Amino acid sequence: MATDKQERRQKFEGVFAKLRDDLVDRLKGENMPPEAVEWYRRNLDFNVPGGKLNRGMSVVDSVEILRGRKLTEDEYFKAALLGWCIELLQAFFLVSDDMMDHSITRRGQPCWYRVEGVGLIAINDAFMLEGAIYLLLKTHFREEPYYVHLLELFHDTTFQTEMGQLVDLITAPEDRIDLSQFSLKKHAFIVQYKTAYYSFYLSVALAMRVCGVPESYEVHGQTVRPYEVALSILLPLGEYFQIQDDFLDYAGTPEQIGKIGTDIVDNKCSWCVNVALAEATPEQRAVLDANYGRKDGEKEARVKEVYEAIGLRERYRVYEEEVKTRIDGLIASVPEPEGNVDGGVLKRGVFTAFLNKIYKRTK
Repeated sequence: MATDKQERRQKFEGVFAKLRDDLVDRLKGENMPPEAVEWYRRNLDFNVPGGKLNRGMSVVDSVEILRGRKLTEDEYFKAALLGWCIELLQAFFLVSDDMMDHSITRRGQPCWYRVEGVGLIAINDAFMLEGAIYLLLKTHFREEPYYVHLLELFHDTTFQTEMGQLVDLITAPEDRIDLSQFSLKKHAFIVQYKTAYYSFYLSVALAMRVCGVPESYEVHGQTVRPYEVALSILLPLGEYFQIQDDFLDYAGTPEQIGKIGTDIVDNKCSWCVNVALAEATPEQRAVLDANYGRKDGEKEARVKEVYEAIGLRERYRVYEEEVKTRIDGLIASVPEPEGNVDGGVLKRGVFTAFLNKIYKRTK
């Protein structure tokens, strides 16, 4: 028997099938050759569904919380459509990222560029995944008063993520190891731009626009600027999420996280190595310089010995409790009107739902 979570996912996945067919029909309408139409369908099916879908489904969850009621069929479809636009954005990023990182597998299957016959055609395929976002927005939201806001959110978030990717790539190239380029400050910048904007803020901001939340409003005589409030909470949440990922890459088992952690051998600008660099003795720093980023199991083990020696597990535990307390305080400070309001204002439950999903997660 399907759980509520499984049923919600199945319903969300059902919207993708319709959107995919609409996009494929668009290509047919442009008189594209049948083999090109089939290639595009395969690109969509291979790269868009299949992940956790947390980003996309969070749009639906956020709209429901802001509305404070069950969504109508049309409201659900529009919220889910925006969720799938985020998943298309994610697919665009991942197809591109895997080529830049020379990755081998993604979600338990070969990376798209490594599929037989694809190769560098994947560059254009990534562009077409991104382009699908704007086709869908134009088709379904062109007449809405918030249409331009949706466009700006996707364009701005895409550029922010690409800025984060640039800093990440030039800070930690796999073929040039220089730990003097690393710092917790630089890690925070990369995380904010590469992850937090598109993985956390985008979902909520899209939901707020759909629900008619304005730039500012009054609650109990206090002026609220809801998009600024949302950013102030969701960026720290996004940073917390990525630091969890970094720590689990080191401390989680393959059974837990579904993969073997590779941040150390891949020379990643991870929270773990940045904490170690900040806390290491000169002798420990020498070990990190000599062993980090090398494709060698023994050298990886030496780095992990330094992590254990500086008490990284306890430092993470303390960080997690501190950030939970800080985010709880930020959420509690969000002004809310009395009673249940159908859209138009920001609600604490949007942020609580996000925090509950990730607090103390183990995968």
